[in-house]
Amino acid sequence: MRPFPILGLFLLTFSGCAAEKEQKARPPALVEAAPIRLATFTDDLEAVGTALANEQVILSAPVTERITSINFTDGGFVNRGQVIAELAVGQERAELAAAEAQALQATQQLERIEALKKRGFATTASLDQQVAAAGSARANAQLARASIGDRVIRAPFAGWVSLRTVSPGAIVSAGTPIATVSDISRIKLDFTVPETRLSMIREGQPIRAVSSAYPDRPFTGSISTIDPVIDPATRAVRVRAILPNPDRALKPGMLLTVRVMSRQRQSLAVPELALVGDGEDRFLFLVENGKAKRIEVDTGIRQNGLVEILNGVKPGARVVTEGVVKLTDGVPVRLPGDRNGPAAKTADRSATGA
Repeated sequence: MRPFPILGLFLLTFSGCAAEKEQKARPPALVEAAPIRLATFTDDLEAVGTALANEQVILSAPVTERITSINFTDGGFVNRGQVIAELAVGQERAELAAAEAQALQATQQLERIEALKKRGFATTASLDQQVAAAGSARANAQLARASIGDRVIRAPFAGWVSLRTVSPGAIVSAGTPIATVSDISRIKLDFTVPETRLSMIREGQPIRAVSSAYPDRPFTGSISTIDPVIDPATRAVRVRAILPNPDRALKPGMLLTVRVMSRQRQSLAVPELALVGDGEDRFLFLVENGKAKRIEVDTGIRQNGLVEILNGVKPGARVVTEGVVKLTDGVPVRLPGDRNGPAAKTADRSATGA
């Protein structure tokens, strides 16, 4: 028999022993661990909503007429009842003067007939006819006054006006927009919630909204109204929230991401980096007696960099938070500042062959 196979077997055995000895001499993995603690988790509902003004109206010309004056500045504030614009009223004033003169004449004639009726020189029919004539004349005068009032456009509520698009002297037709007045001291935020999540919302519930214009500034408010009717096409319900807007940062028409803050609870939590996945299963590594112990856990929601742990671990257990990629079940570990711990002593004995 040739000696080469025996020599090869000897070399393989020697190299295997050397590898095993080298593996035994490998120092424990350096990891970081922390006791598992309770954290607050909130069942949030996210949606996208559109900002609306608290009150908004487009003031338009009631008739075809010439604009004589505009009494607001672009984007300026107006009080309730303040005159926004005036239309020409020359013809209407003339008609009012004529109607008032007729009303005065009819009233005087009525007084004369009443005096004659008392003396028996006028009939009841003539008196009734004059009463009707005087009432008609007064109604014509009131109609002329109303026509003049319609040509004076006033703000129905306090708010901010839009940019001006018409000028004095322009002839506008009936229905032409003159100004938009918006009360944005607070904002109505409308969004939809799926029918399946309807049980998570209620009136008065707090919300938080973020706009892309102010990504670092959340706006808080509360739900004011839930539409009593569900849209049969989308199977969703429309919800309206109110957001205070004292500095007018929010504008009508803005798109905001809404988060409805629902039920809060206290649950065990670990950092996301501490969790290890294997298919659909989730695991944590605990530090026990200087070794890593892998345990399976059930998880809940993720929030603010933490993962909710539903079961599988008890409060206070030391969980590996960094370095989990280096670990397997039962492998020795050491923590920062733990050079003289059990795991380190085991590694020292292995390295010296003791």
